[in-house]
Amino acid sequence: MYKILIADDEQKIREVLREYAEYEGHEVVEAIDGMQAVELAKNQDFDIIILDIMMPKLDGFSACKEIRKIKNTPVLMLSARGEEYDKLFGFEIGADDYVTKPFSPKEVLARINAIIKRNSSASSQNASEIVKFEGLEINFTAREVRIDGEKANLTPKEYDLLFYLVRNKNIALTRNKLLEEVWGYDFFGDDRTIDTHIKMLRNNLGPYRKFIVTLRGMGYKFEVEQ
Repeated sequence: MYKILIADDEQKIREVLREYAEYEGHEVVEAIDGMQAVELAKNQDFDIIILDIMMPKLDGFSACKEIRKIKNTPVLMLSARGEEYDKLFGFEIGADDYVTKPFSPKEVLARINAIIKRNSSASSQNASEIVKFEGLEINFTAREVRIDGEKANLTPKEYDLLFYLVRNKNIALTRNKLLEEVWGYDFFGDDRTIDTHIKMLRNNLGPYRKFIVTLRGMGYKFEVEQ
């Protein structure tokens, strides 16, 4: 059973998502605006938080930023807008996934299950493990990356992407494979999602961006000497 926070100013959307979630045995808490969502996230622990972007008092993007300051809870964004900019901005500020309205409640629940399953699997795989490549240190246990001793500030999705690349170092990975494994399902988007996240990740790795090699027409590889 998951504990889910649903923040949306539209009552009908909250009701339908609650109905489907509770049918699967999950516990649901509702928020009617971004301010309330942040307060609930501060005072309670959730397995996942669903945030509508267009909410009064505090929009979903701003709420996500505030929550990220205190919690690493997975965040699924909802929006009536489908522009690529909105999706990429959501990923940049730390959202784990993005669904455009109108949506199928079954799809939302499937994505919730995939996100939580992926995070749980990553936590169990990462136990007591630290790897280092020159000045790049990756602490799977603490979910922390250091560059020449300085802590890097990565989004949750950048951590997921880097960890997967490192775990599969020196293996050629297609964009579709990365989408499937890092996002946890057949992604409803295109290859630019991967390329954008790779670009963001490289920018945050500084001189060690060199380890992420582009395979033209195919995908990427984390390449290091054996």
